[in-house]
Amino acid sequence: MAEFTLDLDDEQKRIRDWLHGFAAEVIRPAAAEWDEREETPWPVIQEAAKIGIYSLDFYAQQFFDPTGLSIPMAMEELFWGDAGIALSIVGTGLAAVGVLANGTDEQIGTWIPQMYGDADDVKVAAFCSSEPDAGSDVAAMRTRAVYDAAKDEWVLNGTKTWATNGGIANVHVVVAVVDGDLGSKGHASFIVPPGTPGLSQGQKFKKHGIRASHTAEVVLADVRVPGHCLLGGKEKLDERLARARERAASGGERVKNAAMATFEASRPAVGAMAVGTARAAYEVALDYASTRSQFGRPIIDNQGIAFQLADMRTRIDASRLLVWRASWMAATGKPFTSAEGSMSKLYASETAKKVTAQAVQILGGNGFTREYPVERMHRDAAIYTIFEGTSEIQRLVIARALSGMPIR
Repeated sequence: MAEFTLDLDDEQKRIRDWLHGFAAEVIRPAAAEWDEREETPWPVIQEAAKIGIYSLDFYAQQFFDPTGLSIPMAMEELFWGDAGIALSIVGTGLAAVGVLANGTDEQIGTWIPQMYGDADDVKVAAFCSSEPDAGSDVAAMRTRAVYDAAKDEWVLNGTKTWATNGGIANVHVVVAVVDGDLGSKGHASFIVPPGTPGLSQGQKFKKHGIRASHTAEVVLADVRVPGHCLLGGKEKLDERLARARERAASGGERVKNAAMATFEASRPAVGAMAVGTARAAYEVALDYASTRSQFGRPIIDNQGIAFQLADMRTRIDASRLLVWRASWMAATGKPFTSAEGSMSKLYASETAKKVTAQAVQILGGNGFTREYPVERMHRDAAIYTIFEGTSEIQRLVIARALSGMPIR
């Protein structure tokens, strides 16, 4: 088991510097343009694919790092470049993780390559879980999957929302209800292959921030997928549903939401994204305060500015420590007895909002214009306290973990 350390090894440092170079030389110069266009930055994704960043192999290598630090390190560097473009690059990973977590070896080998395509013809994938009336409350999901035994097909109907790459994806991974009496235990995940009739893009959202990342509704109208598109297979699903029905019938002890462990393990990655955005804004503010003179001296000489920068840096470093601790715990199999995953995401996301707001303030009128990047960073930071569980949900999860109450 890897010991917790704050020292990156030589390979981790090499990857960090490589990613930072890509973020500085490719992502950041394109950030303002794609934010204004509010379109998927296909050329940037293609550049990432050419050098191996946009690929399953790259993320798999980082994921299997025994220290757990490679994923948050990678997220911080890419999102330091720009949150919207970085999310376009890593968004396919949401769907890929869904297949890796639930799929068979054959499904993994078949579908994940189709999610990424290749450097000459890049593709994206979408993970479709949230619904208009089922965001944090996953038990309220309405999208249904009904099995047609005669044709060995599943028929999906419903509407998904807030789907990154929704509608433009080559492969969609859709979570649907197969047994409405079992709440979240009655859900299953399905692959919707490219070109499947009945799947269409609904509303594309015009967002406050992360505007280079495509977010839309996905409408499923009598979408038929082959039986082999059920992740994990029907035999495994039937066994799982039978156990859930047996527990429900016996009135046994309520089992905690099976997805919670996965959410807890993935939330530090979102925290790392927030750290990247916060760090970027802090660096702009520090440089500005060091070079901007008023009343005959740099504004950093004023306590009102210097103390803000001190607080910003302290919060960023504290956030990174929480993220790295939770990432290491997840990688080494240590239980999150105090919801450490949610702690890291909560604190880092709140830090990103606060630090980017302080950066705007330090730049004054310039910070309020699009001539400087902190305005965009401030808009982007707002998403971190919302997606992958709002700050309110994080606090609920932490409080329930501390009290010993079940997390539903």
